Amino acid sequence: MFFAPALRTRAYVPARAFDRSFERFLNESFAPAVAGVKVEQSEEAWTVSLDVPGVAREQLTIDVDGTVVRVQTVADAPRQYKAAYELPAEIDAEATSAKLEHGVLTLTLAKKKPVVTARSIEVK
Repeated sequence: MFFAPALRTRAYVPARAFDRSFERFLNESFAPAVAGVKVEQSEEAWTVSLDVPGVAREQLTIDVDGTVVRVQTVADAPRQYKAAYELPAEIDAEATSAKLEHGVLTLTLAKKKPVVTARSIEVK
């Protein structure tokens, strides 16, 4: 038997973003929608609604890190909940808000405005 190892260099490894996009496509196409989660998008923000019955405001922690939002309950909560959602663009944590009413957590995740670093330089 002949063994030939496959050498993978940086040039042959597919881009990670492509892998994630393809994985999302497969998950959304062939898997049923996640129960209790609703995502809507506007020009300024995403609105994510999560069903978390039996959980109080004080028992929830919400963390935003770049494009990922994490929602979880504290350790001593009567009902445990832990989820992370990755959005396609950066989230502005300062302009983000959360509201809990009747067991439904509504997150309004503001889109971060792109920073323009281009500048005109005068020719002398």
